[in-house]
Amino acid sequence: MPSIPNGVRASSLDVRWLKSRHSNAEGNCVEVAALAEGGVAMRNSRDPHGPALIYTPAEVAAFLAGVRDGEFDHLL
Repeated sequence: MPSIPNGVRASSLDVRWLKSRHSNAEGNCVEVAALAEGGVAMRNSRDPHGPALIYTPAEVAAFLAGVRDGEFDHLL
């Protein structure tokens, strides 16, 4: 389990933030970063100094499996 708490200021993390190539120039992006402790951080690209949500690898894997299976398509 990552030792970084949820809600930590995203800009305080020493990580490389990545966003999808499907993101647009209007800043409608979610950015992710791998953490040295093994977790994944997520932030809103429009608020790079705002809070980061911290997830375990298992949580991210479960979410991505649901995305691949179309479980969240109704949200669009």
